[in-house]
Amino acid sequence: MHRIRNLLLLSTMLLLLLAGCATPAPTTTDTASEEAPSAAEEAAATEAPAEEAAAAGPLAGICPDPVVIQTDWFPEAEHAALYQLLGDAYTVDTDRKAVSGPLLAGGEATGVGVEIRTGGPAIGFQQPIKQMYVEDDITLGYVSTDEAIFGADDTPTIAVMAPLEKNPQIIMWDPATYPDVETIADLGEAGVVVNVFAGGTFIDVFVSEGVLSADQVDPSYDGSPARWVAENGAIAQQGFASAEPYTYENEIDEWGKPVAFQLIHDAGLELYSQALAIRAADLEELRPCLALLIPIIQQAVVDYAAAPEHANAIIVDAVAQYNDFWVYNEGLAEFSVAKQLELGLIGNGPDTTVGNMDLDRVQGVIDQMVAAGLDINVDLQADTIATNEFIDASIGLP
Repeated sequence: MHRIRNLLLLSTMLLLLLAGCATPAPTTTDTASEEAPSAAEEAAATEAPAEEAAAAGPLAGICPDPVVIQTDWFPEAEHAALYQLLGDAYTVDTDRKAVSGPLLAGGEATGVGVEIRTGGPAIGFQQPIKQMYVEDDITLGYVSTDEAIFGADDTPTIAVMAPLEKNPQIIMWDPATYPDVETIADLGEAGVVVNVFAGGTFIDVFVSEGVLSADQVDPSYDGSPARWVAENGAIAQQGFASAEPYTYENEIDEWGKPVAFQLIHDAGLELYSQALAIRAADLEELRPCLALLIPIIQQAVVDYAAAPEHANAIIVDAVAQYNDFWVYNEGLAEFSVAKQLELGLIGNGPDTTVGNMDLDRVQGVIDQMVAAGLDINVDLQADTIATNEFIDASIGLP
């Protein structure tokens, strides 16, 4: 009897082995819920977290949430690539002077938010490059080439994209008063007083290069049209090509006439204005994020150029809600984008790509600033303050 039992037991064991008994035999009659998952089920379980992350959006878990971008002024159309990242579900914080919402790519969620912070008085009129070293939650800030050069030692930054191909800054004059003036150099030869903000790099460079003379430069400009109007256009004045020509002709009743101008860029100082930059020390940490985020912002430039209405509406709305001294209406926004496209302020780089930077051009600005005797690192190289590493070369304006 014992032998029969042993044989039965042995037979049972052999059957289990032949059946592939890596999974222990069930000990209860209700075994359906305890069976091992199939290979397909195991694969599905492994893929689920990745699929959930993808469903959340391509930037989820890779970029800071929110991506914080510090601008240099109130919302304006020159900043529109940033506002193009927002959809209808945005929020305007009138106390902090910030616009935030889900960060979108072509209208689709990316899995993170974006916060666009106002500059100017909202940060004590401090340059974004300085603010980036005060508030460490800032991901990207507007840093022009000359600011990056000045800050290379104490507040080092790396520009990762240039939403604007040309600097919008201009010197403008009254064409009726100076009908023979066509360039900034002509203003220099005519000895016309040039009213500018104090501390402008372009003035130091132009004086150094003989474009203007030091005695004709008046650094007392405060942003008001009062002196221009009072002197009936006898002076020249700095401004933005995409703003002042419209406001002086259409919104300043005491003037109400066209102005003539030349871009600082076209006069010989080809810096990148309002480039998007990171703190230099953040490069490694942000590299995976920037590889995905920068092409999204490149595409936002292209999308804005093709259909600016949405971003312009957000800009106008935000300024209205801020209810500060800065005013910005739909007419100015429409003028601005048209002028940006006309003058190539928005445009492709030295090829067919939008947002990339010509490092020879950056080096040229460094060399001009060194020649002007400005207090900078004379050994600074362009690739220290700018990179095209994250640019998608396939994205450009038609």
